[in-house]
Amino acid sequence: MQTMKGPGLFLAQFVGDTPPFDTFDAISKWAADCGYEGVQVPSGADTLIDLDKAATSKDYCDALKGRAADQGITITELSAHTQGQLVAVHPAYDLAFDGFAPASLRGNPKARQAWAVDQVKKTIDASANLSLDRMAAFSGALAWPYLYPWPQRPAGLIEAAFDELAARWRPLLDHAAEKGVKICYEIHPGEDLHDGVTFEMFLDRLDQHSAAMMLYDPSHYVLQQLDYLDHLDIYADRIGMFHVKDAEFNPTGRQGVYGGYQGWTDRAGRFRSPGDGQVDFKAIFSKLTAMGFDGWAVVEWECALKHPEDGAREGAQFVRDHIIRVTEHAFDDFAAAGTDAAANRKMLGLEG
Repeated sequence: MQTMKGPGLFLAQFVGDTPPFDTFDAISKWAADCGYEGVQVPSGADTLIDLDKAATSKDYCDALKGRAADQGITITELSAHTQGQLVAVHPAYDLAFDGFAPASLRGNPKARQAWAVDQVKKTIDASANLSLDRMAAFSGALAWPYLYPWPQRPAGLIEAAFDELAARWRPLLDHAAEKGVKICYEIHPGEDLHDGVTFEMFLDRLDQHSAAMMLYDPSHYVLQQLDYLDHLDIYADRIGMFHVKDAEFNPTGRQGVYGGYQGWTDRAGRFRSPGDGQVDFKAIFSKLTAMGFDGWAVVEWECALKHPEDGAREGAQFVRDHIIRVTEHAFDDFAAAGTDAAANRKMLGLEG
């Protein structure tokens, strides 16, 4: 066992055009003032990080870490969520996901995918230059439109989708392994890797690739009614990152997991700030600690009701209150008799 690191904050929901969210130094200071010790940085946010420089220059990365340290902050991980999404896009989502790519690539899915692959590779390289051994990503999705099919899916459709998904990611996972970096896929609706079964389907096609890990976010499991505590027991060896995000699921006679096309406030399932939803974080922190999880507890703020700055400030204290400082002694050590092997045999009636 070991004491989890944290609290950290995922910056993706906060980076913007106005101070203090418009520069790395300012947003890091703001996060530190909220009580955070680390920040998870989206690698596509060019106001926070120059990914081209980070991928090629250890000196640049050392300077970036130094700037973080000046604010009392550690860079916990890099995230390539949006770029990973574009590694695999079903044509039904081309227009929607074009906004994740540079304007010059919009309307050109092949060029957009090539750019995304390059971005993920650069995030791997930048992570290594920052001395980080893991990064976050989405897997992208080819099969998602056929999740709940009508008419029935033709035989082999899902298998072909996962064959292709694995083929696109294998070179990136191989590169990550060479760099000593794990790619932690956020198990997330909208991605082909959206639960344990789909993650296993992916791993099977990758020969159980050692660089393929999970980003564990229990909020997404609440919304699909998956047992998020059992999930920890099943995939303990594959969980590399942890997002502290809350959710609630309150089905009615009118709607359930699909949400009736309603906005977030009116859905049966909706995201909440840490502590405001239904996730049993005491059990999660206990399980992760017992598992020996060696990563960061990182708040990802998403809430249908609360202001983000309030959620961020409260989230730092929430994580701090839940991190378990690992004991160095068993609670009953005071009663130890100090016996040895011979005494043990005697206690069992095997001698004398």
